[in-house]
Amino acid sequence: MKNDLLKRREFLGNISKAGLLSCLPIGQLSAETTAPRETNTFLTAPYLQHMTPEAVTLMWITSQKSLNWVELGEPGGEKRKLQSARHGLVEAYNRINKIRATGLKPGTTYEYSIFSREIQVFEPYKVVYGETIQQGPFTFTTPAAKPDEVSLVVFNDLHNHPANITELIEKFGKEDEYDFVVFNGDTFNWVDGEEPIVKDLLTPCGKAFSTKRPFLMIQGNHEPRGNYARQMFDYFDYPEDRCYYAFTQGPVRFVVMDSGEDKNDTDVEYSGLVSFDDYRKEQAEWLEKEIQSKEFKQAAFRVVFIHIPVWHAGDRHGTLHCRELFNPLFNKGKIDIAISGHTHRYKTWDADPQTHHYPIVIGGGPGFTGRGGGTRTIIKLHATRRQLSLRMLIDDGTVVGAYDLKK
Repeated sequence: MKNDLLKRREFLGNISKAGLLSCLPIGQLSAETTAPRETNTFLTAPYLQHMTPEAVTLMWITSQKSLNWVELGEPGGEKRKLQSARHGLVEAYNRINKIRATGLKPGTTYEYSIFSREIQVFEPYKVVYGETIQQGPFTFTTPAAKPDEVSLVVFNDLHNHPANITELIEKFGKEDEYDFVVFNGDTFNWVDGEEPIVKDLLTPCGKAFSTKRPFLMIQGNHEPRGNYARQMFDYFDYPEDRCYYAFTQGPVRFVVMDSGEDKNDTDVEYSGLVSFDDYRKEQAEWLEKEIQSKEFKQAAFRVVFIHIPVWHAGDRHGTLHCRELFNPLFNKGKIDIAISGHTHRYKTWDADPQTHHYPIVIGGGPGFTGRGGGTRTIIKLHATRRQLSLRMLIDDGTVVGAYDLKK
């Protein structure tokens, strides 16, 4: 019986191969059988996503499809092997790796390394592995369970200018001065493949901070453009698998909104491929519940990230729709400050009892020469239970926007 089963499997495998080979031109068959195999390499360093006191997601990308895992533990202690699995299957034969480490201890430093073992052949009854490559060790520290303070830095409107990340972090982002980094929209001009995601975001982040500190990737109005826009989300880990969400760190409740595109859904530029009006309505329904939540109400401060400012950003449809849906809820929930971008002109707007009952901070542009380049900025925020301080700086260190909000 066993021999019959093996013969059947061999027969099926040979039939499948024969059918496939018969469909190939002779020239293509010859080229494919003699072409040298590309070496598997890491396209990125590991980068951290969605960190909480008890969990973090570790991500990286390889050039070839692989079996991937993490070895993680406290420095000097035993390491445990972590892999992702769904429906009883270990995630494998993939290039974009997303492994969630759970059961961590708050306020604890961990050491980790990442491993990828190339899968050269993946057939129903035959798997051939290649070399195993490794990066590490690296370290990160989980947030305390109830920290008394939180610090972060915010970028916006980088538009494929990776040097802005490394240069401004080096100038103004000392490691002990931020817990995470926020990319507040329009990191890219458009998304037409993996290359700009790696080259213009993940590579500079890896050099500057992201092996040890997480970042938030917020969608602007340029990320939805391009034939790879729908795949972009595979490269990040979002709470509840969506681009709008809220989380608490230290004394702050952070609310992340997705403002969507800036023009009508029916605009000719979008070719009938977007539905942001309904998406914004969906977010408004969620936001109504969020501002009633215990976590929101009990936070000492409430900070909103939204790429398109709901005021002071022109009168295109996207801005006006965000204003119509979100601004009344921001006022009702008594948020403390909103941080935005989009205009490429840095500016702060104080709370106004007639419009927005909270300050609005708008970051600068990517900093290139010419129309729309603007002046690049970095926004630094630090909050304790009694005070939230924000500073917006330009290249020479000049503070071009500041708030000190006290409770």
